[in-house]
Amino acid sequence: MTKKKSNKSETKENQKNETRVTEEPENEKEETPAEANGELEKLKTEYETQKDQFMRLAAEYDNFRKRTEKEKLATYDNAVAATVEAFLPVVDNFALALSANTEIPDDFKKGLEMISKQLDNAFEKLNVVSFGERGEEFDPELHNAIAKTSDDELEEDHITQVYQKGYKIGDKIIRHAMVQISE
Repeated sequence: MTKKKSNKSETKENQKNETRVTEEPENEKEETPAEANGELEKLKTEYETQKDQFMRLAAEYDNFRKRTEKEKLATYDNAVAATVEAFLPVVDNFALALSANTEIPDDFKKGLEMISKQLDNAFEKLNVVSFGERGEEFDPELHNAIAKTSDDELEEDHITQVYQKGYKIGDKIIRHAMVQISE
């Protein structure tokens, strides 16, 4: 019995020794300062690369967001321009009816003026601006000159007569004004 006890006690002691051996740190190879600096530089380079990629991605996203916003606004302006363009013949006819020198009853003329004013208000709400008035300077970007005439009251290249008003929404031209200009 004594022998068995001693075997058991030896086994327990061996297990304790093994535990101590595994708990003791192995001889690790210590890094030299040069190797640590090299590792640090490598990590710094990787960090800068990742940061650069992130900044580029953020800028790309911002550009995409701005471009999409502009496209949405352009789509809205194009839809409004197409709708307004369909109404322009009606507006022109009201203007012709009002400028006619024929004898028309006052009530009828008043009704035409009210409808014309409502159309102008609707255009104003849609940010549609008319242009092409007598005395304005001729701008080939906005006006189509269909005739030239001499006019002592106006300087050269100014509008003397408007045949058809022009309309625009923002920078988008819906219709160019047809005008006569001075020589």
